[in-house]
Amino acid sequence: MDTKLTLKLDKSIIERAKEYAKDKNISLSKMIENYLQALTSNKEEEIEISPLVESLIGVIKTQGTDYKKDYTDFLSDKYA
Repeated sequence: MDTKLTLKLDKSIIERAKEYAKDKNISLSKMIENYLQALTSNKEEEIEISPLVESLIGVIKTQGTDYKKDYTDFLSDKYA
C-alpha cells in the first residue's frame, strides 16, 4: 500500500535528484523508495541483479590464481 510522505529538502538537491531520476528513467518517488529499502533491508536480501550482470557471472575464472605471485612475476619482468 502506497502512502504519501512529505519531505523538506534543499531546493538544489531536489533539482539534482529530479534530473538524476529523469536520466535513469525512474520517478523520484521510486528512487527514494529504493534507497530507503536498501537502507532498511538485510544486505543479502532484496538485491536485484540486472540481466547484464547476470550474464557476466562466471566469465572470469579466478579459482587457483595466485595474484601475489602473478604480480611479483609482472614486476620482475617489468624491472628486470
